[in-house]
Amino acid sequence: MSILDCDISLPSGFRPQDILAFHRRDGERLAEQVDDDGLKKGLLWRGQPACLALRFADGHAHLRLMVDGEAGADGQAELAGMGRRMLGLNQPVEAFERQYRDHPQLGALIAARAGLRVPQTATPFEALAWAITGQQISVAAAVTIRRRMLLLCDCRHSSGLLCHPDAARLAALTADQLGEAGFSRAKSRAVLALSQAAANGTLPLDAWLAGTPADQIAERLLAVPGIGPWTVSYALLRGYGWLDGSLHGDVAVRKALGMVLGQAGKPDQKQTQEWLGAFAPWRALVAAHLWALLQAGGF
Repeated sequence: MSILDCDISLPSGFRPQDILAFHRRDGERLAEQVDDDGLKKGLLWRGQPACLALRFADGHAHLRLMVDGEAGADGQAELAGMGRRMLGLNQPVEAFERQYRDHPQLGALIAARAGLRVPQTATPFEALAWAITGQQISVAAAVTIRRRMLLLCDCRHSSGLLCHPDAARLAALTADQLGEAGFSRAKSRAVLALSQAAANGTLPLDAWLAGTPADQIAERLLAVPGIGPWTVSYALLRGYGWLDGSLHGDVAVRKALGMVLGQAGKPDQKQTQEWLGAFAPWRALVAAHLWALLQAGGF
């Protein structure tokens, strides 16, 4: 086993509770284990099972990565980059809050959750797999299917934590196997098409982290059967930290917007799209504030 350590300074007002809540989605704790001041998460590090331990203390996040194999001589810089993404530290939320803190509708949301950042996944592939899994079903149902997928792949760190599979491991499954885990036929086809394209390099998901424009990424992803605008916007948010995807089709976003506007029911998608459009280039961050309005324990 090899170990990498990294300390990251956190900005004033950072909200650890949002990060912890995101990784607390699955109460069975097979892949992520969360306590009051940190978490452990199983993941694949350069194809090898690893456990990421994250602790919050004294305005810092301490990351320790324990790899069942060689972490690589240049691994520490990569770990720091992954940590910053997972914590949402590359998201310029301060500029958004300065611009809209006096807005008649957004101002109250910002005041209630100042410093809100969107927790991101360890890799873009994990974000896309989660987005496909969650298409048009509840979070609870998506969590169950995700858990079954992890058990099906059965990639474990020596600590016992399940690791989220990479594209090559998911591409090796069949549609029937994914169906047994709870994926619909359409979602199975989408997961396999995505996994195969990512594994063979057609979709260089990790390379795009270097700064590929979001519209170019979106164009490539939309060409994958079963991936539509909502999936792309959600994955760009969770995987790349892009804060301007329009999540107007999201039921929870529409429900929360109805509350903000004082409407009896949910606005339709057109009204939601128009309302969010006024806040470009922050539409997805506004959606995150709306999610948080409904989910006090996380979003």
